[in-house]
Amino acid sequence: MMFSSSEARAGSRAGAGFGVKTDVRGKGMEVPARHIIGEEGQGFVYQMLQFQDERLVAAAVLLEPLQRCITLTAEYARERKIFGSTVLNQQTVHFTLAELQSELEAVRALLYRAVLSRLHGDDVTLLASMAKLKAGRLARVVTDSCLQFWGGTGFTWENPVCRMHRDLRLHSVGAGADEVMLSIICKYMGIAPQKQRG
Repeated sequence: MMFSSSEARAGSRAGAGFGVKTDVRGKGMEVPARHIIGEEGQGFVYQMLQFQDERLVAAAVLLEPLQRCITLTAEYARERKIFGSTVLNQQTVHFTLAELQSELEAVRALLYRAVLSRLHGDDVTLLASMAKLKAGRLARVVTDSCLQFWGGTGFTWENPVCRMHRDLRLHSVGAGADEVMLSIICKYMGIAPQKQRG
């Protein structure tokens, strides 16, 4: 397959620099039969089937960086002084970190349930969509909340929480945006709007 030219400034988007988007065009190309993967015309179906695994992975890869973000913030807040006490001694700070840790564990439990079901051969489209939705949204909440407790140093390039805040934002977009996950969840719940015929 030949790749078309990509963006004018490849890799010029925000984030870690991975997953550069480009167009792939196959106009006028013929693929020899020996190079076809699966059955001809089933590419869309194969793509839909692999989304379960991709979305489970998308949720799983957030567990460690989010834990690191919470841990780094707690360590920093334990050392940083404000108004004659540590930042961590402020109730809003340690309560927020406790809430974030609890939310992270809830996402972990949902993910583990989905993976266990997948290992048993079950269709986990609903659970994978829920796990990906919650993990991506939690990434935004954790990084934003933690960044606040770093003060001005939180907005420096050298700060790992600052980089996580930017890099992890992609997880609410990639592998299916939050709105796509919500649509899938609605469909499985039987509450998606019915298409009007007319």
